[in-house]
Amino acid sequence: PSARNRCRWPVCFWLLPGAETGELSGVILAGGKSRRLGRDKSHLTLGGETLVARAVRTLSALSDDVVVVANTLELNGNLAARLTGDVIAGGGALSGLHAGLAAARHEFALVVACDMPFLNLALLRHIASLAPGHDAVVPHWQGEFEPLHAVYSRQCITVIEPVLRRGGGRIFELYAAIHVRYLEPEEIARFDPEGLSFFNINSPEDWERAQAIAAREG
Repeated sequence: PSARNRCRWPVCFWLLPGAETGELSGVILAGGKSRRLGRDKSHLTLGGETLVARAVRTLSALSDDVVVVANTLELNGNLAARLTGDVIAGGGALSGLHAGLAAARHEFALVVACDMPFLNLALLRHIASLAPGHDAVVPHWQGEFEPLHAVYSRQCITVIEPVLRRGGGRIFELYAAIHVRYLEPEEIARFDPEGLSFFNINSPEDWERAQAIAAREG
């Protein structure tokens, strides 16, 4: 994929010496309908933790500002995260991305879906390190973009809002209007050869596989 198109709005970036410096927010999208699975993903428990708790724990290792975007979820008081809901509803994941960026306290936000139980800290840290100078850093794995395992600048809010007000859209459709740094499979494989970071739970079969992977990893 090409990243020739740059954002039309002026963006001020600074160098991130490391994600743990607190210059990165973490955003977890937990508002999916879970129609195929038949139950709320956010309450599924894997390895003794809910999927939301697993994601919060991982992102908290990289950021001092973690936000969970959900319109119905209640957070356990022990989770180191803030809860927010959609600002412009009806746009699915794009509404969630917008709400998360609007709530983020830092210029860049690492955005993940709550149903990705095998996030890889080394890969996330690498993605975060590439953020300066870009509006987004997006993995490209097995022929697909991974828009919910990516870093976005808060400057993207300016691009997202008109799309939502026109009735929504898909996140990857924004990429033609912003400056994106893509990660190709060869680069990703240095940190996550199997691509388990991008495994998400959409069906009962996926949930069974997740339990098997978790048991294998101990």
